[in-house]
Formats: sequence, structure tokens, C-alpha cells
Amino acid sequence: MKAYGLAIVLGMGATPALASSAAAIAAMPIEQAAAELSPNQFVWKDNGSGEPVSIVISLIEQRAFVYRGSTMIAATSISSGKDGKDTPLGTYPILQKNAVHKSSLYNDASMPFMQRLTWDGIAIHAGRNPGFPDSHGCIRVPLGFAKQLFGVTTLGTTVTVTDDFEGGVTLAEPVVDQETAVANLAQSVSLQQ
Repeated sequence: MKAYGLAIVLGMGATPALASSAAAIAAMPIEQAAAELSPNQFVWKDNGSGEPVSIVISLIEQRAFVYRGSTMIAATSISSGKDGKDTPLGTYPILQKNAVHKSSLYNDASMPFMQRLTWDGIAIHAGRNPGFPDSHGCIRVPLGFAKQLFGVTTLGTTVTVTDDFEGGVTLAEPVVDQETAVANLAQSVSLQQ
């Protein structure tokens, strides 16, 4: 019999009404729970099967979905890049991981559990999560989610950032332009050297 881990977390200042909805969310199938999340909430139901982990970032839903193989194991609300600082679409390998990271671009801003997607400043990390695009391009997630995600990913884990993925049910591979594809390949090769 497999042991299943379950977590659902509320943001700071949650009201008792939200706490009861969190319990209801925890009892739902993960795909349904993912659709019900409020800002700063996440659900994590990992069976620890050992299958490879992949991540899909849905900009349209402001959600991140984590998969082991084809099974969704976690979902969270996110805050992606605001207008003019858009989070770039594409498929990226995780290039660098740093549990205690400070931004070199934005006044040493704290970026806990940072997982770098590009060398020009795009990463997944814990941070302010109002549930709408509000970052300088990074993908901000709740602290508890960032910590758990950091623990299940490795360098090279695939992260797909898309604007045409809804509901967390069907994986949609975004169209990646040739320049991005070449850059992604070069980044992957650099990881193996």
C-alpha cells in the first residue's frame, strides 16, 4: 500500500471561513482542488512513486501544476510577470537551485527556494502571491509550496510556461520559436559539462 502525502496551506491572515474551504479542497480530487485555490493556497498529494517530475505554469489561470509522469501531484496559485515584465513562454530546464537566494537585478530582493529557468533572470521562487500577474517576470509561489517543490526537482527538470493550458488536465506543449529552442538546448548542454 502506498503512502500518500497531502498538504493544503492557507496564506497569512486566513479567516475561519477560508479554513473550512481549505478542508473541503483537501478532500477533493487534485484536479478539482487546483481549480478552487485562492491566492497563497496550494494542494500537494504526492505518492512518491519516483517517476520524473515536470511542471506546467499556466499564465492564463495563474496556476502551477506539478506532475509525476502523467499524474498531477500538486498545484498552486502563482503570480507571474506583470505587463511589460511578462513571463516568457516556452519549455525550460531548471538550470540552478538555491534555497537562500538574493536577486542581483532587484536590490537584493529575497528569492527563497529559487529555481532558475533562464540566465537572464526568470525563476520560480517563494514570494508575494496576490493571485494575479505582479512580478518582474519570475513565477512567485507560496513559501510552503516553493520548499516542497525544491525538494522534488533536480537540475534539468522540465518547466513548461504556457498561456493556453487550462484546468490542469491535458498537457499542452507551447510553440517555442527557433531562437528559444536553441537557447534551451545550449542551457541543457551547459548543465552536463
